[in-house]
Amino acid sequence: MVSFIVCLTVLIIGYFTYGKVAEKVYGPDERETPAVRINDGLDYVVMPKWKLFLIQLLNIAGLGPIFGALAGAEWGPAVFLWITLGTIFGGAVHDLGVGFMSMRHDGLSISELTGMYLGNIMKQVMRVFSVILLVMVGTVFAVGPAALIALLIGKQIDGDSIWTNTYFWLAVVLIYYFIATFVPIDKIIGNLYPVFGVCLIIMALGVSVGIFTHGYTIPEITLRSMHPAGTPIWPVMFVTVACGAISGFHATQSPLMARCCETEKEAHFVFYGAMVCEGIIALIWAAAGCAVYARTGGLMTGLFQIMNDQGQAGTVYDVCAKTMGGAGIVLAMIGVIACPITSGDTSFRAARLVIADWFKLDQDSYKVRLAVTLPLLTAGALISQLNYDVVWRYFSWSNQTLAMIALWTIAMYLYKNHRFYWMAVIPATFMSAVSVTYFCFAKECLGLSTAISYPVGIVVALIFLGIFLSKSVFGRKDDRLAA
Repeated sequence: MVSFIVCLTVLIIGYFTYGKVAEKVYGPDERETPAVRINDGLDYVVMPKWKLFLIQLLNIAGLGPIFGALAGAEWGPAVFLWITLGTIFGGAVHDLGVGFMSMRHDGLSISELTGMYLGNIMKQVMRVFSVILLVMVGTVFAVGPAALIALLIGKQIDGDSIWTNTYFWLAVVLIYYFIATFVPIDKIIGNLYPVFGVCLIIMALGVSVGIFTHGYTIPEITLRSMHPAGTPIWPVMFVTVACGAISGFHATQSPLMARCCETEKEAHFVFYGAMVCEGIIALIWAAAGCAVYARTGGLMTGLFQIMNDQGQAGTVYDVCAKTMGGAGIVLAMIGVIACPITSGDTSFRAARLVIADWFKLDQDSYKVRLAVTLPLLTAGALISQLNYDVVWRYFSWSNQTLAMIALWTIAMYLYKNHRFYWMAVIPATFMSAVSVTYFCFAKECLGLSTAISYPVGIVVALIFLGIFLSKSVFGRKDDRLAA
């Protein structure tokens, strides 16, 4: 329990200390933001700072810090360290960096920003990569809630019914996605999503209080893997947790709010703050996973078993029932159902904007928005028919790979603007090692042994670092920008 409280405290302190350092590195000033300068009434709309924070939190969170943290808890309380340090030094720096860069460049999406700072080849890679990731995220955040709704209704009525059919609710969610993706950002997202953002926070608080009031004990941190299947901590846990520590998906979401910030000085609260809040939510759910379920021989056998038997949705329901019960479980289920749906629709919205930036499409035209939105949702519907666990694993790896690329983009931006680029270089190098090692090791990728995967991941990460240094610090100096 002491470890949990210490990590929680470090996250909060990190926002006020390292977060302020990061803000000074980027150097916000009084220049007009895209929301003020462009303001098209569709995607560029000024909104209050508190709304932006709650919408950003909802956009980047969804099921991520819940499903990912519970899955990460299978390795035991070692996951607390990754959530805490990954959030402060990786995820929050990543989200703030992309959000700030987007504000400085007319609200451009991460793929276009990558092209500006890492070259045209990387821009094309990121365009394709980010659209595929966004469609996968939207699909994952549709299937999960649909399964939860069917599960809840199934517990209330006997026999088969359309109301207990996951595919029926999946269709309902996709129809909602179409509406929310299509309309101006301040109509549904700006008015409704702050409510669900509050719900997500209250749900996490309810689970945390329930852990203590129901007599559960949160184990102390150990660096030993407690995964019953013997899966190594490195690199799998670092990929599995994803949104609870650092997530490339956030790089696709931050530009949405960058188009709605009234001043650059809102960036610390909106981007760094929302990521720290998500880290706290992930820490609470990881603690619940470690505390609620039995351990056998020092291994997380209880959590491992329920995750295999009931899936992630069933595990969330079980945690809520055991920590809150009654009215609490109703609130929790609303949050777990609504929050991922809202992240899903902003995923498809971001995909629409990436394609619009890519092909220079005028989004004022209903016909153009329709022509882009329908194929994206159709692709999501097709992907939803694949095995959920497989889609989640590919999403997790592509997610962290996108984070790696985004961090290298931020590093180059900071270098060219005479800023402290090592703030991004260090996590970029680390995430390069994570992504490459996982790609070599995971059975759904190359399936190589740890004896091969580990050194390859480290060597490739160092090569990436060498390339960055050769192109920037040790390269030409005349392409650096004014601070």
